[in-house]
Amino acid sequence: MKLRAGFFDFTGCEGCQLTVLNLEDAFFDLAGLIDVVEFREVLTGGGGPLDVAFVEGSICGPHEEARLKDVRRRSRLLVALGACADTTGVNALARFRDPEDLNGRVYGPGAPPRGGGRPKPVSAVVPVDARVPGCPVDGGEFLQVLQALAVGRAPNLPGHAVCVECKLAELPCVFDRGEVCLGPIVRAGCGARCPEGGDRCRGCRGLVDNPRSTPYYRILEDHGLTEDDVLAEFRLFNLGEGKVR
Repeated sequence: MKLRAGFFDFTGCEGCQLTVLNLEDAFFDLAGLIDVVEFREVLTGGGGPLDVAFVEGSICGPHEEARLKDVRRRSRLLVALGACADTTGVNALARFRDPEDLNGRVYGPGAPPRGGGRPKPVSAVVPVDARVPGCPVDGGEFLQVLQALAVGRAPNLPGHAVCVECKLAELPCVFDRGEVCLGPIVRAGCGARCPEGGDRCRGCRGLVDNPRSTPYYRILEDHGLTEDDVLAEFRLFNLGEGKVR
């Protein structure tokens, strides 16, 4: 039996859904395992029971909460797709701004209020069975999660840090450039794509399970950095995890 699958977008840029669509042939190779019956980007209509729902975007306001609960009610499994759904992502930064000022900057001075309240991760509203982290998600990892669900196996995310991938790729340490990097405490699985491209790890994949803080503090001390330097960086993607003050 094929899995009846649906894709749903809430408050976000829909970049994760575009990543799925950009998989093209690789995605349709799984056509024997899944039947996509709801996907606003490519299909019209929908409804009915689902085996798995992929949800992108953070949840803002009662109207989105009600819609999400309906998706959850008719789905056997629900997957948080991407950083916004998983940890609230960059949308959580809205809590530092006055809602009226933010609304005017986004939609123009004098625009009617369109905000729906403080953004939340999907897990703050309904139970989540699996997640695909990242901003946007990694296409290969999405396919691995999808395949696992299709055969009834719980998906496994990497438990080690991005630093491991950097070292395996023999990349120079970002700290040695005098920049703050979240690689020692952020979940791997991206192939250290940002450090490889000359940037730093900004934490879009969320914390590793049980991060070891002592070695990280030692790194900060060795490079003249403080906890506040790290927290300022960590807020970009991970406020919704509730682990950052």
